Amino acid sequence: MPATRPSARRRPSLAVLAAGCLLFATTTASGADEVAPGITELTKVRIETTLGSFVIQLETVRAPLTSIAFINNVKGGQYNGTIFHRVINNFIVQGGGYDEKFQLKPPGKPVANESGNGLSNKRGTVGLARSEAPHSGNAQFYVNLTDNDDLDPTPLRWGYAVFGKVIEGMDVIERIGRTPTGSIGPWTKDAPLEPVVIKRAEILGAVPSAAAETPAAPPPPPSK
Repeated sequence: MPATRPSARRRPSLAVLAAGCLLFATTTASGADEVAPGITELTKVRIETTLGSFVIQLETVRAPLTSIAFINNVKGGQYNGTIFHRVINNFIVQGGGYDEKFQLKPPGKPVANESGNGLSNKRGTVGLARSEAPHSGNAQFYVNLTDNDDLDPTPLRWGYAVFGKVIEGMDVIERIGRTPTGSIGPWTKDAPLEPVVIKRAEILGAVPSAAAETPAAPPPPPSK
């Protein structure tokens, strides 16, 4: 497939995303009232890439399970040396799973889907990538380049869980979103032709070391 700029393509419809797992499936392979143990309401993560750095403010109250999993991935070095492997301008940038040799890093345990937490996939928010199975997300994440309300849950289906927002460096995210894409490695489209690498991810501020293992039990489905 010849290289194309993502801005020349139409944004995928929800039906296509759900049916083909095009949004967040890898090619290989409830809201809460209190802050979860081991994290604080002000936990932030800085992600340094080859195109600059950005900072994520975690939504630890509304997405405690996903926040814990993300923090544990950061502390374990999961994201260091990974790439943004899917970029669709005016839609999303996605990364955190594959290294520079296009090898999938071993993911952690799946995280229960928290898309019913009241947070919407608005521009600049960060969500947990997953396959078609609602509770299959683990390490990969995405940043919304525009308002993507179609990714939110409805009474008839699960959505994609938002667990943070970019509070610094949105210009870096937009720069990643304008990266020329095409076919490279195991992907037939939407992969940056020049790798965008996450050099390092680090937690800003003290986070207690007692971050618990992410519970496996899923929450109730989104309410009407």
